[in-house]
Amino acid sequence: MPYEPPTHTVERSLRATTGAKIVAGVDEVGRGAWAGPVTVCAAITGLRRPPEGLTDSKLLTVKRRTELAETLRSWVTSYALGHASPEEIDDLGMTAALRLAAVRALEGLPVRPDAVILDGKHDYLGAPWRVRTVIKGDQSCVAVAAASVIAKVQRDKMMAELGADHADFGFADNAGYPSPVHRAALEVRGPTPHHRLSWAYLDALPQWRHLKKARTWAEARVPEIEGQLGFDFGPDARTDVPPGAADRATV
Repeated sequence: MPYEPPTHTVERSLRATTGAKIVAGVDEVGRGAWAGPVTVCAAITGLRRPPEGLTDSKLLTVKRRTELAETLRSWVTSYALGHASPEEIDDLGMTAALRLAAVRALEGLPVRPDAVILDGKHDYLGAPWRVRTVIKGDQSCVAVAAASVIAKVQRDKMMAELGADHADFGFADNAGYPSPVHRAALEVRGPTPHHRLSWAYLDALPQWRHLKKARTWAEARVPEIEGQLGFDFGPDARTDVPPGAADRATV
């Protein structure tokens, strides 16, 4: 499917209006998964022409995404990854966990950005960071698109490694997101140590419902977070799989 390549328009605007010299693009992956961490990548790219084909990771095939991530790791000025574990997500709620992962990524950069371009419409990062939110920034902004691809490939790799000891769950294919294989394994085996136990999917599993963790964080702190609603495990259940630890990498 044809798509417009990302540009440096937002970064140029930030530089012109705020005086920012170093701008990082930030994107996350794993927000709506039932298992695994939420992963955030912060990438600094400067104003150079990006590699051909760069766009939102969800628009790329697995093969192309993997190849592009390898190119990006040496093309970007620098990048860093931050993760929030399933336990942290359960304890803090998704908004706070996203902020934790994003701060870990930003603090893992070799230089502190003067401004941050954050994918989406919600600023889950906040002060003291100077943030510009951009809806579909992973398609329109070079640095955010680069962060999107690197984060997705890294988290998919992590989930495949975690899945080696839990083959029935299909983590190498579904990356911890809901899928028929994932649901079937949950019904039979219950959640693994990598599952988020405050998620509502456990409400549909009577034999494992006792494992659910009560939420201690306010619901109002998690606006429009997908993937936390319950799912019907019956024959008409939805079967779509959204496209997609404390280790940090910099180049």
